[in-house]
Amino acid sequence: MDASDSPAADAPDAAGPAGRSPSPATGPATGPADGPARDHDRDRDRDPDGMLAEQLLRLTRRLHRIQSRQLEPIGITPAQFRLLRTVASYDAAPRMADLAQRLDVVPRAVTTLVDALEASGRVRRAPDPDSRRVVRIRITDEGRATLRSLRNARRAAAEEILAPLTAEQREVLGGLLSALVDGMPERHC
Repeated sequence: MDASDSPAADAPDAAGPAGRSPSPATGPATGPADGPARDHDRDRDRDPDGMLAEQLLRLTRRLHRIQSRQLEPIGITPAQFRLLRTVASYDAAPRMADLAQRLDVVPRAVTTLVDALEASGRVRRAPDPDSRRVVRIRITDEGRATLRSLRNARRAAAEEILAPLTAEQREVLGGLLSALVDGMPERHC
């Protein structure tokens, strides 16, 4: 875990934006209108999109930590869970290249994830009947059982992160996130 994934990464920077401390000329903070909170408000006024991006990054890190904690007892990482879900979503066993494209990652990342899932018995590599050079990835019965367990862990992680929101707020958030995800241009590697 790197420093950006630590719980402290979600806390506001005690020294203010960019690690700035109050200047010696102004002296120490004298009330609620001074100090890091005021600097934070000024930065938000100057760069609201930048602040929004920072909030999204912090939320993503928090969600990743919560999900990792929920998945740990099952013995799987969030990235492995995502790959397992993706393999299960295909009607026919996908190729490694199909998985890399769907997950928007480099093929080497898929190889590493498949290696770990294969070692745990959740997927298996199978030769393609039409081409000896192509390898297909098949989910096993163990993989399907793991997915059932993971759905519960995923719901628990979502509930924890969304707990402060009302049902109406969750619906609005879902719509906003869909608009962002659906509006993203395709990235070609």
